[in-house]
Amino acid sequence: MPSSRRRATLATVAASAGVSVATVSKVLNGRSDVAPTTRSLVQSLLREHDYIAPSPRRDGPVATDTIEVQFDDDFSTYSTEIIQGVVAAGAEVGVGIVVSVRKKIDHPAAWARDLVAAGRRALICVTCDQLTTRQLAALSRVQLPLVVIDPLHLPHAGVTSVGSTNFAGGLAATQHLLSLGHRRIAYLGGQATATCNQARLHGYRAAMEAEGVPVPPAYTRSGHFRYQDGLECGAAVLDLPEPPTAIFAGCDESALGVMEAARARGLRIPQDLSIVGFDDTQMARMASPPLTTIRQPLREMGGVAVRTALRLAAGEKIDSHHVELATELIVRASTADVTCSKRT
Repeated sequence: MPSSRRRATLATVAASAGVSVATVSKVLNGRSDVAPTTRSLVQSLLREHDYIAPSPRRDGPVATDTIEVQFDDDFSTYSTEIIQGVVAAGAEVGVGIVVSVRKKIDHPAAWARDLVAAGRRALICVTCDQLTTRQLAALSRVQLPLVVIDPLHLPHAGVTSVGSTNFAGGLAATQHLLSLGHRRIAYLGGQATATCNQARLHGYRAAMEAEGVPVPPAYTRSGHFRYQDGLECGAAVLDLPEPPTAIFAGCDESALGVMEAARARGLRIPQDLSIVGFDDTQMARMASPPLTTIRQPLREMGGVAVRTALRLAAGEKIDSHHVELATELIVRASTADVTCSKRT
């Protein structure tokens, strides 16, 4: 969404403020030898004109280049995996990584302008809600490339994104439980409208339908990809008159919540209840028992996002606006044959 507006220059701002270009430059550089009233006026006009400092000429990536990675929420083990992948990829090409939590954006133009003024070469957003048209337009106007990792909703057609094969992951998780003889299998997912959640749910349903196994309405629940939601939704399905013998949780964190709900009811894992997660974070490996899960290649997704963002920043064309990396079933000790269960 290119803008027809010409980029403002120091001379433009200086003329509007009735001061010299040198004075505007001093304000931009934080010099103290400018009167407070003049500084305030110049800063106001810089914002009004959406002034963006020109990027210095570079022959290639240098240590001062940075990419900003923004999250919508507080960090988790999922976030840590993404960050490690992004940082490792940045180190390989000599690009610094700045990590931040993005809250409400009231002024998209100022948000985009500040990113460029801070020297960002590109922006990576992780599991973000759909960016608004104004936000996308603001990024386009300052020519700041955007890559979205694991988008919660289908992004705008022109937005580049990196994800994983969520449907295949949901299918594999459920097929694993079916292969162990389970038929009463519940799915506890994240936000009902989230694209990744819908894909995992559809994979679950496809596996159940292929085996001719009915899915009671109470066996599928949505919440958020968090421990507390796993705890609450797990409690709800385990208290049903005919509870499941196996649960597929939409992420590792909620799977641990399900584990706690099971323990609170005196159930053993996997003897009384089999549990599968999704992500394969460090949390899955540290769980007791270690969690069977679907490995989502989070670190690799972070690396692909960095390399793609740099290609966009260099003006290169990319083959696809959406890339999906393969998921993989990782079997550990939280699942067992249904014949081991006393709840069948």
